[in-house]
Amino acid sequence: MTAPAADPVAGPLVVLLAGGARLALPRESVRALLPLPRLDRPPGLPEPLAGFLDLHGTAVAVVDLARLLGLPPGPAHPYRHLVLLAGSDGPPALLVDRVTDVIPPGAALRPAGEGTSLGEAVAGAVATPGGTAHLLDPARLLLAREAAVLDALAAQARDRLGRWGLPPGSLPPDPLPGDAAAGP
Repeated sequence: MTAPAADPVAGPLVVLLAGGARLALPRESVRALLPLPRLDRPPGLPEPLAGFLDLHGTAVAVVDLARLLGLPPGPAHPYRHLVLLAGSDGPPALLVDRVTDVIPPGAALRPAGEGTSLGEAVAGAVATPGGTAHLLDPARLLLAREAAVLDALAAQARDRLGRWGLPPGSLPPDPLPGDAAAGP
């Protein structure tokens, strides 16, 4: 049996590390890359849910990509990244160990065989300057039941923010420990 032929990827890719794995996302699926902000993590959240980001008064669910994929956690460090995804077909944001590169269109893609990943989340393998990466399909990262749970939890987080009665974006960012504005 021969391996599927490698086709070029049509658009640029964002290459990242999560749980020791090199992964990639289509650039058009990435809205923004953020340094790891403070996340609100109410008790009782499912393990893959890292918490919620208050993005200008909107509660954004953040899924730990390594945990979601069943990978071991990456090395602990303060420079993890948040990948804010475009559209609404998958998780709103992903917590990753690091974003390492954005590569131009044309990388060779070996499509994944059917049934090789849960929910067909892995679209294939792509050659990147740092090595082979698994190309993920953001719309297939969550199973339907996982997406429903995530939607319900995000609605609860939005309701919680709404009970404070403040318009979206009206809160200044939380001060960092040691800032003069933080107080004693």
